[in-house]
Amino acid sequence: MIHFKNIIIIIIFFMMTSCSSIPKNTQNSCDIFEERYLWYKYSKATYEKWGVPIHIQLAFIKKESDFNWLAKPPRKKLFKIIPFKRPSSSFGYSQAVKGTWEQYKKETDNQLATRARFKDSVDFIGWYVNKTTKILKISKKDAYRQYLAYYKGWGDYKNYSKDKKAIIYARSVREMSDKYRKQLTLCKKNLDKNKYIIF
Repeated sequence: MIHFKNIIIIIIFFMMTSCSSIPKNTQNSCDIFEERYLWYKYSKATYEKWGVPIHIQLAFIKKESDFNWLAKPPRKKLFKIIPFKRPSSSFGYSQAVKGTWEQYKKETDNQLATRARFKDSVDFIGWYVNKTTKILKISKKDAYRQYLAYYKGWGDYKNYSKDKKAIIYARSVREMSDKYRKQLTLCKKNLDKNKYIIF
């Protein structure tokens, strides 16, 4: 006989997995928010709190995890066949590493934050971009340079010109950000009309 406590755990698990599944079309910001309306509310709250545009938040997540809440870096392989360690502790929507995530939780007093939750992930991106602006004087609207700082870290940002991969990634984030921004101009009014919807 299944205990009541176990049933509750199973229900919570299925609720989490259903709410955290990858949107069908991650190339379109309107489609993403139509499918996951609460994500719009969380992204808008991050914009209002940290001043980081919604389209830049989405572009970061698209590049980092493609909206996969359980994303991790692929394991390295020994002798090209034996699975070995992962190259970093990156995890979740934002691919934040453990150390930076702990710093975020401490500075925002958000001890229950988890990297597998969209709400916390966009807030983390907002916090990070805001700190980048303070530390490196980069505009919050500059998707290209903000992503370089996100990818390289604040300390190593000055060396980004030597990292061809970082530059390619940052360009793709800028392009995706512009694409999301243009799409949002077509659906933002409708999204804002649904501000009282709770589900």
